[in-house]
Amino acid sequence: MNTPYSMLINGRLVAGKRLEPVINPSDESVVAQSPLADAAQVDAAVEGAATAFKRWRKTTQPERRAVLLAISKVIADNSDELSTLLVKEQGRPLPLAQFEMQLAMQFLAWYAEQSVDVEVQIDEPARRVEIHHTPLGVVAGIVPWNAPIHLAIAKIAPALMTGNTIVIKPAPTTPLTTLRLGELIADVVPAGVVNIVTGGSDVGARLTTHPQIAKVSFTGSTATGKLIMASAADTLKRITLELGGNDAAIVLPDADPAAIAPMLFGMSFFNSGQVCAVIKRLYVHADLYDAVCEQMAAMANGAVLGDGLDASSQFGPVQNRAQYEKVLGYIDGARRDGRIIAGGQALRRPGYFVPLTVVRDIADGTALVDEEPFGPVLPIIKYRDIDELIERVNRSPYGLGASVWSRDVAAASRVASQIDSGTVWVNQHCALDPAVPFPTMKNSGIGCESGRSGLLEYTALKVVNINKA
Repeated sequence: MNTPYSMLINGRLVAGKRLEPVINPSDESVVAQSPLADAAQVDAAVEGAATAFKRWRKTTQPERRAVLLAISKVIADNSDELSTLLVKEQGRPLPLAQFEMQLAMQFLAWYAEQSVDVEVQIDEPARRVEIHHTPLGVVAGIVPWNAPIHLAIAKIAPALMTGNTIVIKPAPTTPLTTLRLGELIADVVPAGVVNIVTGGSDVGARLTTHPQIAKVSFTGSTATGKLIMASAADTLKRITLELGGNDAAIVLPDADPAAIAPMLFGMSFFNSGQVCAVIKRLYVHADLYDAVCEQMAAMANGAVLGDGLDASSQFGPVQNRAQYEKVLGYIDGARRDGRIIAGGQALRRPGYFVPLTVVRDIADGTALVDEEPFGPVLPIIKYRDIDELIERVNRSPYGLGASVWSRDVAAASRVASQIDSGTVWVNQHCALDPAVPFPTMKNSGIGCESGRSGLLEYTALKVVNINKA
């Protein structure tokens, strides 16, 4: 689109007070100009959502379902345009952008079938106790740059289905696909029910401190999550924080390296490692260590990096320059702390391309193992004793996800039960499903996304206790 993108505020498409270029991470060209909201526009979006809430909270489950399915149809009808735009601003290969649209529609379809009906806990001749799950009001959904459409929908769908209205703020480096979706649904969603405003930390701060915002749902870094938690304290807002992860994958000694290596590789470098719940540290038993390292390095060395719109590209760039430089810093540290067996050198070409990098002979206590690079660099750590390893894995301040790999599912499940993470997968990783709760632990966040538990995060528990005597 050559015309500037518009924000969606109270049912109207609104220009920003200023414009900011959005950079294509594959070649560092300007994709388009994004609007930037000022404080008055943020306030207008919140006010519009608050007014719409008075009507929307009274809608029925079928009415809400119809709106969610209408949003899904818009995505389906415009998937090619939205996917291409996502590639240009985010960098992921086109098939992964198309997958993100499918995932968004999957989430909309699942949430569209959910309800928060009154539950009768006690019904006796003299007393009746009802459990109600009531909407909170206006939700602020703050979305990161790694999966902007999926994560926006993962907040919009449960918020609307439980009777809330929402203001979405996409990341400033990937706002365009979300803005375009807002333009496409402007006539589909009742005015004020979904609002989209763009900008930087000033817009985020305006939302998290706004007295009319009842809940903040944030996905992003742990550091930013702590700031949001502090800023929401004065008004005691409800918060859901899905933050950083340092997911460990544990390969038990009976695993088949040839069988699991492709899955380990795919779930380590999906979206060039820019997913909170992909494998960030791979622990392999000494008996299998060399074989797994060899296979992971071979796949990394054979990977094709390039512009996501090039059909031959298997992996795209790091999304923005700041993250690119951060990842290169981790690789520099890995060169000192371990042995790089794939990648390791910045590519001399336009764009923020980092070759898939595999590091062996590295240990806990190094930055690459203990922290979250959020990019295409994977440490592989050798271990011998599983009980000692479980203690090491659990020392991490993060607790988002983990996985255990073995031919013996029962043995792997016993290990999984001892890992301190919100989710532990067995013989898979990052297997996300809208019907399955995705909880957080430790510095990886507060609350839960997805599933029935995630749906109820958007409600207040209310008891109606009736004396029938």
